[in-house]
Amino acid sequence: MKALILDLDGVITQTAKLHSQAWKKMFDVYLERKGRKEGITYQPLTIATDYRQLIDGIPRYDGVRNFLESRNIHLPEGDPDDEPGKETIAGLGNLKNLYFQEFIKQGMVDVYPDTINWLKQQRRQGLRTAVISASKNCEAILASVGLMELFDVRVDGVVSAKLNLKGKPAPDIFLEAARQLGVKPNEAAVFEDALAGVQAGKAGQFAIVVGIDRTGDAAALKQHGADLVIQNFPTE
Repeated sequence: MKALILDLDGVITQTAKLHSQAWKKMFDVYLERKGRKEGITYQPLTIATDYRQLIDGIPRYDGVRNFLESRNIHLPEGDPDDEPGKETIAGLGNLKNLYFQEFIKQGMVDVYPDTINWLKQQRRQGLRTAVISASKNCEAILASVGLMELFDVRVDGVVSAKLNLKGKPAPDIFLEAARQLGVKPNEAAVFEDALAGVQAGKAGQFAIVVGIDRTGDAAALKQHGADLVIQNFPTE
């Protein structure tokens, strides 16, 4: 094994809960307003099912589209520059991002100490490391908790957009991280907490795909492609 590729949200930082809260806030307000206007009651977003299955780990606008389609709502794509809250895929996605950025500014980002300690040990032993994320806020999140120097490579939403990488469950983001690290997929391990993420790691034919179970999803992680599932990183 020459390299380790770790997802950001839910593996390194505890931002997965902030993402889910931002998504729920945005969609609950939108559905309540839309339902009141149309005389329809829409089911609000659930974290355990809707977020995990339709949104977690994939590009933001894809998440908006997936969830709305689950409620039989179809909106125009809009433009990335759409005002947050505009009734387009991009506008709603931008509103979610606005809520999430507010959480970051409020200092609400926490890390998983077990991950950081283990990662530092692996780097001392000579392994190269990469962080991946579908989020375009990855750099800001890492900087807010002082972890920029812990990774040799960062492939996030900004890089993915620039290189036109497909989102998870396609393996593109992991394969690009391996390429930048200078290793083959079978020389690297992938660590993911999202179902779409372990699917992507398996599709990329990496040496091992480790599912990180922070929320009691061990069985689902294995079903979606994890070779091994752990709750915490080893202390030694």
